[in-house]
Amino acid sequence: MLDGRIPQGVTPDTPLEGGEQVQHSFHPDRATYYRDHAWLAAAAMAIGMLVLWLIGNPHVWTGAVGGLAAVAVRSLYVASDELAARWDLTNRRLLGPATRAVRLADIQDLRTLGSAVQVVTGSGDKHLIKYQADRMATHDRIRAAMTEGTI
Repeated sequence: MLDGRIPQGVTPDTPLEGGEQVQHSFHPDRATYYRDHAWLAAAAMAIGMLVLWLIGNPHVWTGAVGGLAAVAVRSLYVASDELAARWDLTNRRLLGPATRAVRLADIQDLRTLGSAVQVVTGSGDKHLIKYQADRMATHDRIRAAMTEGTI
């Protein structure tokens, strides 16, 4: 877990341009992160059991154990990075982890996927703002910045 340190590369490193100001920061929600992983674990358990049943394995229950273990290990292993990720919305751009930067004018589409908001640029680049407690509020805030130029 996080012990006061921010893992490198999970916050915006792109410098602000002259006159550019951060209007809002989007942080992942811990409860949403674990809820999403619980659903993923349930699906992995069901799929594991189904596959073992279809191939005639008499120990179908091991599919549930394997699915749960795989998702639990993954969720604990990447939690510190995923929960420290931050996206900043400025009056001109959306700045993501490391050097990701998308001009608001270049955003072609915004979609919601589970607890994430997908940002699609005119050139086809896709970025995910993951584990948002209120994905529609995130979507609407970015949409407002795109249409109004301010928040």
